[in-house]
Amino acid sequence: MKNRIFSLAILAMASAALVNCSNNNEVTIENPNGPLYDEVLTNVANNVIVETYGELNTKAIALKASINAMTFPATEEQVMAVKLAWQATRAPWEQSESFLYGPVGIEEVVDPAIDSWPVDVASIEVIKNNPNPITASSLADNDDARGFHTIEYFIWGINSNKTAAEITAREIEFLRAAADDLQQNTQKLYDAWKAGGGNYVANFSNAGGLGSIYPSQKAALDEIVQGLAGIATEVATGKIEEPLNGNAGTAKPEAEESRFSNNSKLDFANNIRSIENIYLGDYNGATGKGLTDIVKFANPTLDTNIQAKITAAITAINAIPGTFTDAISNNRTAVQNAQTKVNELKTLLESQLLPLITNLQ
Repeated sequence: MKNRIFSLAILAMASAALVNCSNNNEVTIENPNGPLYDEVLTNVANNVIVETYGELNTKAIALKASINAMTFPATEEQVMAVKLAWQATRAPWEQSESFLYGPVGIEEVVDPAIDSWPVDVASIEVIKNNPNPITASSLADNDDARGFHTIEYFIWGINSNKTAAEITAREIEFLRAAADDLQQNTQKLYDAWKAGGGNYVANFSNAGGLGSIYPSQKAALDEIVQGLAGIATEVATGKIEEPLNGNAGTAKPEAEESRFSNNSKLDFANNIRSIENIYLGDYNGATGKGLTDIVKFANPTLDTNIQAKITAAITAINAIPGTFTDAISNNRTAVQNAQTKVNELKTLLESQLLPLITNLQ
């Protein structure tokens, strides 16, 4: 298929670029595609990325409140409330993993503080059995004993069947510290991105302009696509591959991401939804310009294929029977099929979408 002009305008716009002449006769040719790129970058950054981090922080506040409401001895109702709040907080985090750039890696390395996996049970137990008080600040130097999976471990238990009566007073102390630490980090992340805080979002909405870390709109778009390919790679070659084949070609359950809560399949599906949100420019029912609006004018077939691969990957993940822990041993074909579908999406993003963005006018 012949290349199309990457613009909402008709093809004739390619020869009608706006020309400005300064007093010294220097000529600047304005990119006719700039307004579209600006719409995409502004919408994706503000209405997908910042909104995702905003929801994450709101849910983390609710999770912290549910843990602070626990008594000793805990009740099953209290534990269920924490489980539901944990899962609700987990969803926007997993849907943020296609944009693990910027503050998530800069602000004291927030990512591992929030979501280090697989969880290091030994490190957690060492801290729990130490007589010193457990606080958010005391957890700050040990990423293996903080974040989502520490909370998950204490609430569900190592065999996923822990009862409220088995939760000790010391574990409630640990849970409160971990929830406080988690919410401090989600707040830090949200504040760093939003316009009223660190305003990292302006790097995208003002890409190519004064003050942006991106020298061009194309550079910012390239960062976004690299993020999509990156999480597809992680799901296929890390999150699925390691527990599926990490024990010399056989299952390695301890390498599973959310094994205590049996939330791994939903984690993976939400990672792919993260790609979908950025690609379509939509989040939580709010719609706007996304990468699709650039791609469909340049290569409609590629746009259709990308959306189909996203859907196929989510469908295949959801089709894995039972828990992921069980499936990596007893339904390996279904897991392998899901891995294949995610790999197909990854390959398409790397081999076709990334070059398309790189060659934008």
